[in-house]
Amino acid sequence: MSMTSSLQSLKLSSPFLHGGSTSLYRLSKPNSSLSCQPLKSPAFLPPIRAMKSMQGKVVCATNDKTVSVEVVRLAPHPKYKRRVRKKKKFQAHDPDNQFQVGDIVQLEKSRPISKTKTFIAVPIPSKNGKPGNEETGELGIPLESNQP
Repeated sequence: MSMTSSLQSLKLSSPFLHGGSTSLYRLSKPNSSLSCQPLKSPAFLPPIRAMKSMQGKVVCATNDKTVSVEVVRLAPHPKYKRRVRKKKKFQAHDPDNQFQVGDIVQLEKSRPISKTKTFIAVPIPSKNGKPGNEETGELGIPLESNQP
C-alpha cells in the first residue's frame, strides 16, 4: 500500500498506471518516419558536389582545342557485386593544344563551352616535383649506356 500512496503523491500522469481509465483514442499516433520531412544539413557545411574533377587518359587529340579523355572508374557489378572497370569518354577543352595521345590529364568542371564540352583539361603536377629525364631509368638510376 505504501507503493501506491507514494505514486499518488508523485501525481504521475501516465494513462497506463494501474489500468487507468484513459481510453486509447485520446493517445496520439506515433509519427511515421516516412511522413517526416527530410533532415536539413547544418548551415555551416558546404553543399556536396559530386565529381568536380576526374583523371583520365587522352585518347584523341585531332580536333582543334579539344581532346577526348577516357576516364576509368571501379564500380560494383549490379548482380555479382564484384568491382568492374567502367570507362567513359569525355570531351575536354584544351586551349593551347598542348596534350598528345597517351597523356594523363585532370578534368576540371566548368561552364558549358559547347554542346559536349563541360570540362577543361589540366596537366597533372608530377608527384616528385621534377619531370622524368631521358638519361635516367624509371627508378632514377642512370642507365649503363649513358655512364662514361
